[in-house]
Amino acid sequence: MEITIIQLGDENIAEVKGSGVFIHNLDDGLQIMVDCGAQEAYKAIIYQENITDDFFELKTKLAGEILQKYTQYGFDIAIVGDFSRYNSKSLNDFIYESNKSKKINFVGAREEAITRFSKR
Repeated sequence: MEITIIQLGDENIAEVKGSGVFIHNLDDGLQIMVDCGAQEAYKAIIYQENITDDFFELKTKLAGEILQKYTQYGFDIAIVGDFSRYNSKSLNDFIYESNKSKKINFVGAREEAITRFSKR
């Protein structure tokens, strides 16, 4: 896993990327928040391919657990990916509602994530 800092005005955005899945559970999600915070980045871009598929299966409650902690600690997140591969109305509804909050964003491209963060 690699964290690259993107400077946006006076804020740091952490871009977290690497090969393979590195978010398997709540502890992994929290560790990323800690690692980004250590670099004074309280917004992060994370890629779908680095997150276990269980996250996108809402009945596992993994997405809710991780994203609740991020929200609780004032940490903004953008998850970049193609979510159409999950044929789930409940996931689509969850993504729609999350994107309205502007704290949790599901986007199709890195540039879209940066744009959303810049609008705050």
